[in-house]
Amino acid sequence: MKNAVIQPPVLDQAFTYEGYVRFMDELLAQGKTTGDNQSEEMVHYTRMNRRRMERIHKIGKIDEDLRRLLQSVHDECYWVVLTEPWCGDAAQNVPFLYLMAKENPKIDLRLLLRDEHPGIMDHYLTNGGRAIPKLICIRKSDWEELGTWGPRPRPAQEMVMAYKANPTEDFWQFAEKLHKWYADDKGAHLQAEMKQLIAAWAEGTAASL
Repeated sequence: MKNAVIQPPVLDQAFTYEGYVRFMDELLAQGKTTGDNQSEEMVHYTRMNRRRMERIHKIGKIDEDLRRLLQSVHDECYWVVLTEPWCGDAAQNVPFLYLMAKENPKIDLRLLLRDEHPGIMDHYLTNGGRAIPKLICIRKSDWEELGTWGPRPRPAQEMVMAYKANPTEDFWQFAEKLHKWYADDKGAHLQAEMKQLIAAWAEGTAASL
């Protein structure tokens, strides 16, 4: 534990998912979001994300095979997620991680704001960038880090990488296509990837996607 990137005191101050949603609602009620950029545009994205999250709360479903796998987890663990309310990918994925964690009380979901924990975030970069959401699984008994997931399901990540390599349209036009992909996918790719990871973690094998 001495050399662990994420230490227990950090998680003592982390959000539960319910607390994160309340915090998000409180900010929006004040016309605010997280971070230094408090522009109308960023607040608008946060408000859109809150609606996306609520939609998943209402219609999101966990695959039966994944549900059984989640319920079979016997080691208590933390799922630590680096996130921000203004992040569209977080809005599409974190609610599904919450639904998964609800299947087993041994999975303790905690959320950290990326920009308040730069030292932690910089240990979990994606292609050199601070991409979120990022999930880190830590076994409670020995504080062993079992692996990570994020920031997006593989097809979505491929879309983003292709756009960055050849940005042929305005970013927000691309973002609409990405969010349409999420809406059509309904969490299927995320759940398929989490099945792989949870199966490995249950055996004590480190694995990341």
